[in-house]
Amino acid sequence: MTKFCAYIFAETCETQAKCSSPMKPFVIVNPNAGSVKKMDVVRMHLERLRPAAVRMARRSREAERLTRLALRRGERFIVAAGGDGTLNAIANGIGSRARKVSLGLLPLGTGNDFARVLGLPATIEENIEVLRSWKTRRIDLVRARSNRTRYFVNVSAGGFSGLVDEKLTAKIKKNWGPLSYLRSAAAALPQLHAYHTRVVIDGQEELATELYNVVIANGRFVAGGLPIAPNADPSDGSLDLILIPKRTMAETALLAAEILLGKHLSNKAVIYRRAKKIFVRSRPGMWFNVDGELVGNAPVVFQIIAAALNFVVP
Repeated sequence: MTKFCAYIFAETCETQAKCSSPMKPFVIVNPNAGSVKKMDVVRMHLERLRPAAVRMARRSREAERLTRLALRRGERFIVAAGGDGTLNAIANGIGSRARKVSLGLLPLGTGNDFARVLGLPATIEENIEVLRSWKTRRIDLVRARSNRTRYFVNVSAGGFSGLVDEKLTAKIKKNWGPLSYLRSAAAALPQLHAYHTRVVIDGQEELATELYNVVIANGRFVAGGLPIAPNADPSDGSLDLILIPKRTMAETALLAAEILLGKHLSNKAVIYRRAKKIFVRSRPGMWFNVDGELVGNAPVVFQIIAAALNFVVP
């Protein structure tokens, strides 16, 4: 018991020391993020962080490039000021060097799904205070290896979700806001079809079935708050696997309603597992997205990298 108490005391002292002397952040801003109305207002709030630098990245590739530049400069605290796509790009810029960096998020996007997972507040002002406090928590990172390797922190989905993301243009995001995913889903519905899919779970369990969707989740939400993986925890060292099987249109409509309410895991048709490594192959090849960004089609291997990111949280 004495050793346990000493350990807790040491952890508390370390956290307090960090919070009292935070590093200056290297901030990467997406000026096209969904909730950015006036860039000068965002800049004004960012000044309260006394940043080492503020850089603009209108595209994901630019955000990745700037992240790598920051790491070469020796920066160890990076803030993503944008949506889930910006956060994903920065996570990929960090990649295998994740354990050397602290990462913060100023949610300025349309959906802000990972901000929901972390319990970040609603306003810029409150999120600036979270970043200034510099209280951190270790969260898991996920590596997806297909025709290329990508990392993500929230959710990857293949099958029908891949078709939806193909329809999800920047114009639809701008015009439809939080409803953009539903708008794109309606546009993709005529292309709905099943995939003959083989899934291997931790090298032990193998499933072969007709699926509409494969979801690999580290976080809980997609599409602006849809609870696709209601049990997922980004710091538990495991992935949540959700398989949506081929069903009649009536059964699929009922399942869609259950997904909106986060009640679908109780549906007997849904296959739910937890794992550290997942292999997926399908015919035809599924297009997968990671945190909303298309990355390629199956086969793909997903693997958890436990406690890889030091993330700033409330």
